[in-house]
Amino acid sequence: MVSVELGSTADADAVADRWVELAAEQRAFDSHLSADANRSAIREAIAQSAIADELLVVRTETDDIVGFVTFGIESGNYEQDVTRGVVQNIFVVPERRGEGIGSELLRAAERRLAESGADALALEVMADNDAARRFYRRHGYAPHRVELEKSVESDTLTKE
Repeated sequence: MVSVELGSTADADAVADRWVELAAEQRAFDSHLSADANRSAIREAIAQSAIADELLVVRTETDDIVGFVTFGIESGNYEQDVTRGVVQNIFVVPERRGEGIGSELLRAAERRLAESGADALALEVMADNDAARRFYRRHGYAPHRVELEKSVESDTLTKE
C-alpha cells in the first residue's frame, strides 16, 4: 500500500533532486528545460508549493522520497467559465514505476484540487512521451489544447 502525504519545506531539497531527474528524463522527449540549471528555481517553487499545501510525496520506510506531485488552481488575468486545477509535476523514480505510486499521487492531487474548487483538471505532457500519455489517458485525461512549435531556423520563415 502506498502512503501519500503532504510534503513540507524540509522536503524541498530532496524533491528538487527528483525534479532534476524528471527534467533530465524529459530531454529525451525534446523538453527545452535544462535540468541542473533550474535546480535553485525549482527548489524555491517546490518550497512555495509545500507552504501552500500543494506538494504531495511518497516516501520509503527509510524516508527517501520516491515520488511527488505539485499542483494548484490555475490563476490568470482572463475570466473563464470553469475553475481549472493544474497538475504541474508528477514523478516516480524509475525503479518504483508500475507499483501504483503515480496513480495514487495523481488521485490525491485530483482530490485536493476538487476540494479547492476545481471544476476541471489539466496537465501538460510532452507530445512524444507515449508512456506518460497512456498513463494519463487511463486516468481519464484527453487532449484539450495542442501546442505547436517550430524552430526559427525553419525554412518556412524565409519563404514569402
